Amino acid sequence: MDSFLNWLFAFMTTILEGLWNGIKGVFLAIFQFFNFPKLYDQLTMYKGGFNFLGWVLCVITVILTYAIVAALVVLIALAIRKYVRFRKSIVGSEDLLEEIADLHRDVIKLTKEKEHILSLKFDPTGFTYDQLVSAMGDVEAAGALAVSNIPGRTGGTVAAAASGSKDTAPVDGSKRFYRLSAVDEKYKFYVPPEYDRSMGLKELCDDIRYFSCSRSKLYYEIKTIRLLIAGLASTKLILLQGISGTGKTSLPYMMGKYFQNDSTIASVQPSWRDRTELFGYFNEFTKKFNETEVLRRIYEASFNDDINIIILDEMNIARVEYYFAEMLSILEMPNPEEWKIELVPSSWPTDPQNLKDGKLQIPQNVWYIGTANNDDSTFAVSDKVYDRALVINLDSKGVAFDAPDTPPKNISYSYVESLYEKACNEFPVTEKSLQNIAKLDLYVIEKFRVAFGNRIIKQLKYFVPVFVACGGTENEGIDYILATKVFRKFEGLNISLIRDEIRGLILQLDNLFGKGEMKECIIYLQRLQKMMY
Repeated sequence: MDSFLNWLFAFMTTILEGLWNGIKGVFLAIFQFFNFPKLYDQLTMYKGGFNFLGWVLCVITVILTYAIVAALVVLIALAIRKYVRFRKSIVGSEDLLEEIADLHRDVIKLTKEKEHILSLKFDPTGFTYDQLVSAMGDVEAAGALAVSNIPGRTGGTVAAAASGSKDTAPVDGSKRFYRLSAVDEKYKFYVPPEYDRSMGLKELCDDIRYFSCSRSKLYYEIKTIRLLIAGLASTKLILLQGISGTGKTSLPYMMGKYFQNDSTIASVQPSWRDRTELFGYFNEFTKKFNETEVLRRIYEASFNDDINIIILDEMNIARVEYYFAEMLSILEMPNPEEWKIELVPSSWPTDPQNLKDGKLQIPQNVWYIGTANNDDSTFAVSDKVYDRALVINLDSKGVAFDAPDTPPKNISYSYVESLYEKACNEFPVTEKSLQNIAKLDLYVIEKFRVAFGNRIIKQLKYFVPVFVACGGTENEGIDYILATKVFRKFEGLNISLIRDEIRGLILQLDNLFGKGEMKECIIYLQRLQKMMY
């Protein structure tokens, strides 16, 4: 045993001495490499015999030596770093494969549970709530199904629960549209009011202006009122834009008061992404439709002959093309009978009377008026929206004036439509103006690669006659449509490249419609020119 201990001592001594010598050798090597005093002494010993070439070779030798050693150190460090990263990727891949395997096992398990539940669905004998919990092995899932579909905790069957999202009417005859059903009850014994049919469009514009002044202390130029009334004739979507405090929201709100049918205000939120924000959605668990005030107003409009206004306040604080996309498409359909929006996939016996097969007919007596601010907190309104809407710019505060006390009026949608039709018959756009517009269209296409489009011409043929009947002139109406519908598209062009063409366009407008007649267009084009400098 003593011999073994002696050998073990000698063995460990040799090993430890080797390790120590190795460690000491590394430090000695580093010390020798940076032993600058000794290196300097060596240089001093031999430099006496150096000529010019010798000194050059000496410097090069020192630089190369230290550079090579530094490069080796860097390469070793990079190799170690690369190895560590490679090792981490291998470990991460192995962990990922393990997670995928676990998920795969979970999917198989859930698939088996789903098949088992589906087999319960078609069992004619039925199962109680407690049996379902036992079969699923998941109390929470069974509880969720029970809340949404099973009438009682015990004793009820799960045929409805197994059907999950199937849109079937409950056996107790409950309603899923409470607000719309309340509208049905409201109009069971509805008696239409006595509508005023004495005013023309010019008198209507003056009356609205005087009403806003005398009753609400809101001061609007008569041209603004004419643009709004004529805009309602050409499209169902009006866009009021301009600086804050110019009365964008107050104008449609005041009109609701004037027509004795208050406007519905929907305050747009930045989180709005789809149509459910406007119309609501069907809750599969409660089996109720979460109705919005906008949906209720649209539905109620189908019962009356009133003028109904829905205000989309701060319309562009979210993307209009997202939450209003379906309405933009529906309002473009040429046949109003096709203006339908599907709320639910099927009908229940307890659904509101004007909801056919889960679809809501959009009535003609509803207008949508949006307000928009153009600042850093809002989104830019796209061409798709601008083309479909009539834009009214409110860029200045109204100037106070005196007006006689003017009461509100009961004016029906049918009467206003008859006034629109009468205006189109009495003041159609003249053939000369249409020819001038066609020439201008060709000029703009050639010089700017921008076309009017059939939609703009169609709106112009409704807007201009009504604007004339409201007290304006034909050239004023054409001027406004061209400025807000056509030349607005120039903002998307490289303005610095169309400087000369804009000067020529202004001359073309003067030649076609008379010098200075297209005031809105010329002011807008001159403002574009100033943006170049």
